[in-house]
Amino acid sequence: MSEKPTAVRVYLARVRTALADLPASEIEEILEDVRPHLAELEAELGEGARVEALIERLGTPESYAAELRASGGYPAPAEGTTQVLATAKAPSLAKPRIAFWGLVLSAVALALFAFAAAVRIDPDALLGAMLFLPVFLISLFLLLKGGIEPVLALPEVAWLRRTLAKGREQEDSGKALSYLSSLKPAWWIVCAVVLVAFGLLLMLRERDAVLLLPFLLLAGVAAVWAGPRLRGDRRLLWVAVPISAFVIGGILGGFGAAVDLISNRNSYSSSPSYYQSSDRYGNEQLTYGGREVENVYAFDAEGKPLTEVYLYDEEGRPLTVTRYGCERSSGTKEKIGADNRFPRPRVEQGVTDDQGNFNGYNGYRSACREDAGVPFSAAIPKVTAPPATPSSPTATTTPPPSSPTTTPTR
Repeated sequence: MSEKPTAVRVYLARVRTALADLPASEIEEILEDVRPHLAELEAELGEGARVEALIERLGTPESYAAELRASGGYPAPAEGTTQVLATAKAPSLAKPRIAFWGLVLSAVALALFAFAAAVRIDPDALLGAMLFLPVFLISLFLLLKGGIEPVLALPEVAWLRRTLAKGREQEDSGKALSYLSSLKPAWWIVCAVVLVAFGLLLMLRERDAVLLLPFLLLAGVAAVWAGPRLRGDRRLLWVAVPISAFVIGGILGGFGAAVDLISNRNSYSSSPSYYQSSDRYGNEQLTYGGREVENVYAFDAEGKPLTEVYLYDEEGRPLTVTRYGCERSSGTKEKIGADNRFPRPRVEQGVTDDQGNFNGYNGYRSACREDAGVPFSAAIPKVTAPPATPSSPTATTTPPPSSPTTTPTR
């Protein structure tokens, strides 16, 4: 059984092919000079290092061969040979480019949707990330089919690697990059912890998020497994990059949610007020003093409850909120519409026993009922009208006394 070729052997074989126009003795001399350096590099990368890891450090074997040719003063390949090689062997960049940018787009999308879900503490915000799932799967398929090597040879990837290499050469940025690199082992543990905590937080807000928790747990395990192996197998970037992007977006969103919560608490702590928020259906809701208001009861001056009351704000806009009711087939509370009519029947969920009694002691069947009654009585304070201020008497003109009638004397 033949021994599996090492990464150095595969890399040098391609270098030999790129130098095939030189004399055989010259090729052997060049390879003997670089073989120890490649062996040291392979030992540094660790056992099981792949060719892709050497390409990331040295460039493609063809570009490395060109550098060796130039440093040794050897002539460039003949023009006719170059054209033949370019025509026969130049690979298309379309597939590796799709694989690379598919990974980038998927990672950015995950970061944005994780940020939105953390800010709103709403798992439904993650549903938009499903739109990018086909993009990621196509990218992963092209990677597994073509390998990581063509992706690492892309011009944009080469530019990124050169930029990072220049950053390491500069003192300030080099220290920063070295510090971030030293945090890599702990980063994957942080990713796993954040993913699990994120899932539990969403589950506390919305019970349906329990379906999301296994996927987050799996992603946490994948991060801890794939992260330390990136140095030897760059294909694992398609696991580590999306997970890292999701975690970074979730952390930033959680920080934003905390800042918003603190600012709102400070703004509304002085006095309760009405403001609108959104429920899981996207409908605006009323809250009072930080608590959601599901129903409003109105009474007349005699303390009698009013029905068919419609609420509007000072600009004439209806205060439309979600209306819930009983879904008869499943016996659960469900949305049945949205309006500004109050009061609403109270929806109660429970169980029934075998006689159909609601909330039976030995209940086993889910049930739901609506109660249109008012759950409390209101004592309306009597408003006593202030006594009317007596008006000042109207001045009347007293007629002058009539002159006494004089009866003439005879």
